[in-house]
Amino acid sequence: MLLSENLLLLASLLVFVAILVSKVGSRLGTPSLLVFLLLGMVVGADGIGLRFDNYEVAESIGHFAMTIILFSAGLETSFAETRPVVRQGVVLSTLGVLVTVLLTGTFIWITSGHLSELGIWVCFLLAAVMGSTDSASVFSVLREKKLHLREDLSPLLELESGSNDPMAYMLTIILVKILTTEDLLSQGLLPIVLVLVIQIVVGVAVGFALGFATKWLLERVRFSTFALTSILILSVGFFTNGVASLLHGNGLLALYVAAIIIGNKARLTQKKEMLHFFDGLTWLMQLTMFLILGLLARPSQMLPLVLPALLIGLFMMLVARPASVYLCLLPFKGLSFRAKTFVSWVGLKGAGPILFALCPVVAGLERSSEMFNIVFLITLFSLLLQGMTLGKMAKLLKLSYEEEPQTETFGMEIPEEMGVTRDHVVTPEDLAAGSTLRDLHLPHGIRVMMVKRCDQFLVPHGSMELQPNDHLIILIGESDD
Repeated sequence: MLLSENLLLLASLLVFVAILVSKVGSRLGTPSLLVFLLLGMVVGADGIGLRFDNYEVAESIGHFAMTIILFSAGLETSFAETRPVVRQGVVLSTLGVLVTVLLTGTFIWITSGHLSELGIWVCFLLAAVMGSTDSASVFSVLREKKLHLREDLSPLLELESGSNDPMAYMLTIILVKILTTEDLLSQGLLPIVLVLVIQIVVGVAVGFALGFATKWLLERVRFSTFALTSILILSVGFFTNGVASLLHGNGLLALYVAAIIIGNKARLTQKKEMLHFFDGLTWLMQLTMFLILGLLARPSQMLPLVLPALLIGLFMMLVARPASVYLCLLPFKGLSFRAKTFVSWVGLKGAGPILFALCPVVAGLERSSEMFNIVFLITLFSLLLQGMTLGKMAKLLKLSYEEEPQTETFGMEIPEEMGVTRDHVVTPEDLAAGSTLRDLHLPHGIRVMMVKRCDQFLVPHGSMELQPNDHLIILIGESDD
């Protein structure tokens, strides 16, 4: 009992400090996830002295967190926004990852003598672990920095990062199996390719099936509160992951597909509140995952690996990632060279690659701890170099813009079918013909739904006396009079 209380006290203190420190870091332009990772290192064995070295537990927690992060990302993915870039996103998340792995693995095999001694498959394994852009990092940095990008780049980057983690994970698992199973390669590459295809096909099929099954269920079962609906949908995500894995498919891909279908096809009441729920849950999972992975790090063991990690990281950032992006997007004429250049720079690493690096450690592969440390260092380089410069790169390439202020609805969820909402601030000129709401002589089809005056919310009526700086929530739609 005392141990549990001490653990709870320590965990709450870490979370509390991490959030406060991330606020300071954001003012300096540092991604919050990098702050969480560094804090875990500070309190770890080589820092304050908190020892945590259970890789199996860390992998389980990380996989659990990744499940929630990807599922939440799928729910927020909009068909309308991603439809123009869905082909580009799919090509980047499959062929792009494969090209990155092949180029990086070959570079490691040629330049890293101590790793190449173990064989080319070990080099490809290290590359596969780092083959994806981390979804948690990309989502966090894009939204934290409030980047508004031209040429549909935001949905493209979020779609790619959400769907290429499963590809990198599949390649990692297959390469670990090759290195741990004798005579597997004697059967040729065809069985390996077949396993990869089955993983993708089964994952997509299970995701579609359970996504539409959930849509059907939600149309017939209503709950009195969005919290129960949110928990039900979250349970579907875990169930989808498990079913796909049992059928030898990719569980992460399946739950991501299911979440996209639920978020776009199901009629979700209070959807905005549900997404807020999942957003908070996602932040908690990201924070927990980065802190735990930081605790696993041993800076004293990483020092001899700084140079090779830096070389591999720079090769991925400046050669492998750009080459894969330019090659994969070559058939698509809609994206400018500037846009492709920016996409190539958003090759952010994060908790995903570090989590995947635990797979060879848990499998007991030779020098797997060395691979883990290299991946950890490359993740730090990526978050520092790429994560802190995304905004500047977007401005340099003239791809970012200032977004128009969103309409303030003060927490009200307005169905799109009712019309368009506008937030109007009353000016002295509006009151020139009279100070009441009736004196505004609003056209047919326009209704004032609410008036906010300072901290008061007022129900509007025709004889209400308006004042300058009052906020009017106006609904513009069809009228029956």
